[in-house]
Amino acid sequence: MAQRTTENVDTMWMSRALALARRADYHTSPNPMVGSVVLDESGRVAGEGFHQRAGRPHAEQIALETAGDRARGGTAYVTLEPCTHAHRNPSCAQALIDAGVRRVVVAMEDPDERVRGSGIRALKEAGIEVVVGEGVEAARSLNEFYVKHRLTGMPFVTAKFAMSLDGKIATSSGESRWITGVEARAEGHRLRHQHDAILVGVDTVIADDPELTTRLEGAGGRQPLRVILDSQLRTPHAANVVGPNTLIATTREGQVGEAETMQFAATPEGRVELTPLLEELGRRGVLSLLVEGGSEVHSSFFNEGLVDKVHAFLAPMLIGGRGAPGPVGGPGIEGLDQATALRDLETTRLGRDLMITAYVDVHRDS
Repeated sequence: MAQRTTENVDTMWMSRALALARRADYHTSPNPMVGSVVLDESGRVAGEGFHQRAGRPHAEQIALETAGDRARGGTAYVTLEPCTHAHRNPSCAQALIDAGVRRVVVAMEDPDERVRGSGIRALKEAGIEVVVGEGVEAARSLNEFYVKHRLTGMPFVTAKFAMSLDGKIATSSGESRWITGVEARAEGHRLRHQHDAILVGVDTVIADDPELTTRLEGAGGRQPLRVILDSQLRTPHAANVVGPNTLIATTREGQVGEAETMQFAATPEGRVELTPLLEELGRRGVLSLLVEGGSEVHSSFFNEGLVDKVHAFLAPMLIGGRGAPGPVGGPGIEGLDQATALRDLETTRLGRDLMITAYVDVHRDS
């Protein structure tokens, strides 16, 4: 049997810490999802834990509490740099120091300006060996919403749409229910659960009267803030989406039922300025925004370079028709060099449909 190296051991236990972090299943927002494993001096598991919800104990504190005295002289694995800011006493970095661990393996530095290396420095200054970078790509992917928000102040934006094989999101008469099957629609609700807010345009509200809620089988998912782009306040007062968990972004003064209305500057075309809206959502602690369209809304987000990720659901049908809309409307582009490039494509089979997931390639050479 091959002898385990320190690197192999670190990879194994960081993988376990990441698996623990994933169990939070986005319930921690606006905090990150974090997992931790503590080994005793002989390399056996002494404690483990993950941050479950905002306001509850952090992963390191749960793992250390379980480990007790066995943590002394041991190794701690944590998927995000231990915090140092005084939101709880002691901070996670200080808790690790007080526990007497000998070594700490950290997947990634915390991008939050209140931390950003201070946790790592505190551990090193206390004489603890610190290793940074094990599992960093998986850790960044797990908390991509949190990372984007902490670095820019704005939410991570995901564009989601369902279309036929010939690229239509509805028929020429506007019928769109249902292009995709049950499995794909269930995945769409998983995406709603994962995101803090969901956005559509007022034309979608008028045409489909959606609830924009999360409906997951067997368990209640998170209910995202519902955001409606409605420059002229055309949202019907009796629409299903009108309620206390709804923000209507508009360019006019007014009120629509129990929904919150907020006035923003208008573009030359009379539409809501999107960047100020995203900045406002970021100030409210919204880490992630799921944009479900329609086509003109998607066009605005893509044209302004505001989309980070795409989830495209592809159904095995052909709709046709010159008047049938595609997922991204607007005036379009003149040359292929102006197209939005995507990277890191992944495909998933969902019943009869395919889900294509990709990131917008902001570094593409023109």
